Amino acid sequence: MIGVIDTEGACAEWDFPADPGAVRTARAVVRAQLGAWGLGALGDVAVLLVSELVTNSLRYASGPIGVRLVRQGDQLGTLLVEVSDPLPDPPTERAAAPDDEGGRGIQLVARSSRRWGTRPGRTGTAGKTVWFELALPG
Repeated sequence: MIGVIDTEGACAEWDFPADPGAVRTARAVVRAQLGAWGLGALGDVAVLLVSELVTNSLRYASGPIGVRLVRQGDQLGTLLVEVSDPLPDPPTERAAAPDDEGGRGIQLVARSSRRWGTRPGRTGTAGKTVWFELALPG
C-alpha cells in the first residue's frame, strides 16, 4: 500500500512497498503531482528517471522506497527529485554493452538531469537517497 506522506505546498512525498507494482504507482503519482503543479512539461523525463531509480531500489533493496519531489524557487528554478531506500550502497554508473539488458539507468539519470548525486539516508536511518534536479520550464 502506498503511504502518502505529504502532497501540499512545494513538496510531495510518498512511501512505496518493495513490490513490483511500486514502479507503476510511483510513475502515476509523480505525473499527477507535476500536473497539479502546472509542471506537466517535465512529466515524461521525470517519470522516466523516477521509474529507473525505483526499479534499481526494487532490484537491490528489500525495504520501503521513498519518492520526494521539491519545487525549488531559486533563480534558476529547479525540481528536486529524490528516491530513497534502506540499502546504504550508492548506485554506480557503468558502461552497458550494446547487448546488455540493463545497466543504463544511472546513465539516463546523469545525462537527462541538470545534476544528480547520492547521500546517506536521513539522520537516524540507514540507507541512501539518490537525487536529481530538472530545470523548471520558463
